[in-house]
Order: sequence, then C-alpha cells, then structure tokens
Amino acid sequence: MSTQVPLPAGATLGKSFEYGLDVNIGTSASPVWQPVRRISNFNPTPTPRTQDAQTYDDLGADNQDVTGWSFALAFNVQVNRLVSTGLYLPEIEALLARTEPDATGELATIEVRWYHKPAQGTPNPNDARQGLATVATSRVNTGPAGEIETLSVTLTGKGPAQKITNPFTGWGTTASPTVQSVLPPGEGANELVTITGSNLLGATAVTFGGTAATDFTVVSATTIVASLPAGSAGSAPVVVTTPAGPSPAAAYTRAV
Repeated sequence: MSTQVPLPAGATLGKSFEYGLDVNIGTSASPVWQPVRRISNFNPTPTPRTQDAQTYDDLGADNQDVTGWSFALAFNVQVNRLVSTGLYLPEIEALLARTEPDATGELATIEVRWYHKPAQGTPNPNDARQGLATVATSRVNTGPAGEIETLSVTLTGKGPAQKITNPFTGWGTTASPTVQSVLPPGEGANELVTITGSNLLGATAVTFGGTAATDFTVVSATTIVASLPAGSAGSAPVVVTTPAGPSPAAAYTRAV
C-alpha cells in the first residue's frame, strides 16, 4: 500500500516561471500595460504591518494585530536594446526613468501588476495584484567576458497592493484580434509603437496604412511592439492579422 497522500485528479506542479509582470507605460486614466520580458527570479514579498495589541490577558506573550500589508517585488531582467535607436525595450526605459536624478515624487513612481501565468491550463483567478512602487536597480553581470547584461530590480510598494482580476487569459485563442490603442502617436519610420488589444498571439502581420511592418514582436495576447515601416505622414490605420483573421483597422496618425 502506498503511503503517499494522493493529489486531486487534474492537479499539476507549478513552475517558478509561471508568473507575469507588467508596467504601465501609459497613464493611470489610460493605462498601457507593457509586459516585462526576459525576467527571472521573480519574488513578490507581501509583508504585514503590525501594531502592538498586548494586554494583561496575554500573560506576557506577544499579541500583534495586522493593520495593513506592504509589498516588494524583486527580479532580474535581461537588458535588450534596439540596434536602430540605441534605446532599451520600453519596459526597461520606463523602469530606468524612475531612477533618473530628477525623478522625485510622482516621477519616481511606477504602476505595476503581477499575476499567475501558467504554461498550460487555467490561470489562478485569485493570484493577481496591482500597485504603485518606487524603483531601485543595479547591474548584475559586470564581468569582462561579455556576460549578458542583466539588471537586478527591486520595486518597493508605495501604499498597498490591490487585488485585481487576473489579466492573463491563456496562450492560445481562436478569437479574432482587436486593436484598442497604438502609442505613442506621431512616430515615424523605424520608430517603435506599442499596440495593445486582445487575441494578438500568433500575429502573422502588422500593417500601417496597408504597408507591412517587417519588424514586430508579439509580447503577449494583449501587446505587440512594432517598428513603423517607411511611409507618408498622416493617417495610417493599424491592422493586426492572426490565423483567426485581420483585426478591424485602428486609427493612427504617423510622421514621415
């Protein structure tokens, strides 16, 4: 007879990489959630804030009431840069902007969300949080032999984290794609824009005014980063095509 306690049918071991982290590169009123790519060692740490509630009835034993929760997020991220512009990926630029010498007050704060993101199966609907944080970074791989440039990032909560609906809907979908926003406006040839929408996984083409972008990265089901192709200034509606078909055109105005 086995002494092992059986698991429920359909249970599977979780993996350490089954987590997603997004930063808001838009505004609080109009958020644009950019996934942080190439992360590792992601470690969210909720910490209870307590107040002494000891009375004579405790007979000298500690009695601490939890009055709130602080949070911190620590992770490593590889520093990918764009050869054409020299800039880092948008999420890295957003994090580093909060550490500039003139970044004080609200300029030093970033909005983030983190959530369960399983390789297969249904994401945990209860494992998703969002909050404001300050940023601290340090370079990890600093050796002389061409090690991959990596940042160690610590996000310290500014106020409490909020429980949110898990934004991850899974890796596969047969639903038609939609485009909700293309930011920033007014970019020109070879400049990057972030396309947000839904059902964007597996995108086979991204067009601006009918001209195909030759350089685009599908970040997640809700985000694509694309480099604008050559074209004329003015209206350049954006269409994303997946195996499920093309999205309705989303208005975009570009520079040359």
